[in-house]
Amino acid sequence: MEMSQTDLGQALGVTYQQVQKYEAGRSKVGAGRLQSIANVLEVPLSYFFEIPSARDDSGNARLSAGRSLADFVSSPMGRALNRGFARINDSEVRRAYLGLVTRIAEREGNRKQDAGE
Repeated sequence: MEMSQTDLGQALGVTYQQVQKYEAGRSKVGAGRLQSIANVLEVPLSYFFEIPSARDDSGNARLSAGRSLADFVSSPMGRALNRGFARINDSEVRRAYLGLVTRIAEREGNRKQDAGE
């Protein structure tokens, strides 16, 4: 992947200094911006995430939790969810939303366990 910081910045509509800040971790990269970077570099969003081995200790293939998360984040629903959450400015509302999502996910997990899945 050969692209200068200047070229990447121009493609993203930011300065090369901003690209340097992203690379150095001095500036946060939002979900939408990360998707734009992936598009410009022509790589999947999962390229930017360390994905655990797709095999368990016994060598059997398993679904990687990291892969499924990266796949969701790069999906239209995942992008919409991230964009919507990023537009919530009130930290109390964000915490409440996170709590709600966590409780729903826990309930789903309990339902699957009860069903023997």
